[in-house]
Amino acid sequence: MIYDFDELISRRGTNSYKWDGTDDDSVLPLWVADMDFRTAPVITEALRKRVEHGIFGYTRVPDAYYDAVTSWFARRHGWQTEREWIVYTSGVVPALSAVIKALTSPGDGVLVQTPVYNCFFSSIRNNGCDIVESALIYGDSTYRIDFDDLERKASMPNVKLMLLCNPHNPAGRVWTRDELIRIGKICLRNGVRVVADEIHCELVFSPHRYIPFASLASDFGIHSGAFLANTVTCVSPSKAFNIAGLQIANIIVADEDVRRRIDRAINDNEVCDVNPFGVEALIAAYNGGEDWLEALKAYLYDNYRCLCGYFAGHLPQLEVARLEGTYLVWVDCRRLGMTSDELCRRLLSDCGLWLNEGTMYGDAGEGFVRINIACPRSRLIEALDRLAGFVDNL
Repeated sequence: MIYDFDELISRRGTNSYKWDGTDDDSVLPLWVADMDFRTAPVITEALRKRVEHGIFGYTRVPDAYYDAVTSWFARRHGWQTEREWIVYTSGVVPALSAVIKALTSPGDGVLVQTPVYNCFFSSIRNNGCDIVESALIYGDSTYRIDFDDLERKASMPNVKLMLLCNPHNPAGRVWTRDELIRIGKICLRNGVRVVADEIHCELVFSPHRYIPFASLASDFGIHSGAFLANTVTCVSPSKAFNIAGLQIANIIVADEDVRRRIDRAINDNEVCDVNPFGVEALIAAYNGGEDWLEALKAYLYDNYRCLCGYFAGHLPQLEVARLEGTYLVWVDCRRLGMTSDELCRRLLSDCGLWLNEGTMYGDAGEGFVRINIACPRSRLIEALDRLAGFVDNL
């Protein structure tokens, strides 16, 4: 089937957080991580059938839901999971918050690799925990892990948990098997449980490959059981299929005691109920959405290549970080000589371009901006023209 990702679809007036966050219709928003594409037709059809029923009471999550999740990860990623491991909830951010609540006490340290998804910080603070940062090392247009620093931070007595972003937002890295194993060994050795946010797992570009962190258990041999007990995974179809507003996510936990504690926190936080549309959308996506997803990924990567070519020709003073996964491009703007906050404020006020300032993702993001390229190519080029015009006039 041919999918038209070039179609310009107006989202203004639909209560879109991305588009209706300003009254200025001239603003072009390439900030928050949702896409300007219609979701997969198989999802739209499943939702249409559900709407036609006309009754939207409390929802029971059926066997088909668990079957869809387990078969998807087994089929696409070779990760064998069990139905009993799955705890559903309304989103990955509520999941992270509940997991932190379940597995830490106020005052505990939670380790993150910065720059990193901004909600990591709020989820840690909201649970009374301390943020412990291990900054990634930037060079040659990409990031690598400072394993020596990670070991030092993981060995701190108060550090009990690590939030792992895999693939990494906003750095665009897809961590390799070797990198993930090293993280796992450091955390296991220091008694630090790993919570892997893998919400962007389907948005990975060849030759890179998403490896579920929890699937590495076999690499730990006689310690595989300890590794699994030390691992929690949060996933959702929301990013890959552009259904964040349907509010559905899963926490996958092999260890029964850890799962019980997390389930208790999910109920304590009152995020234990999901809506019928999220359930139907997940089943449809995981059972019939692969063809659309592969077409989407090809389009997104062509957008990235278009952006790189544009920067090379018109914005050579700015460096684009290599994009291995996600649709979020990280750009080094330090040569412009202004802070990320000032740059994004002026882009919005002077040329109506709304981007994310790098400091949203921690101090390590200073001087960078994040650009969401999940939009029709003509819209992306318009945004790049605005950016180039702004820079030319500095």
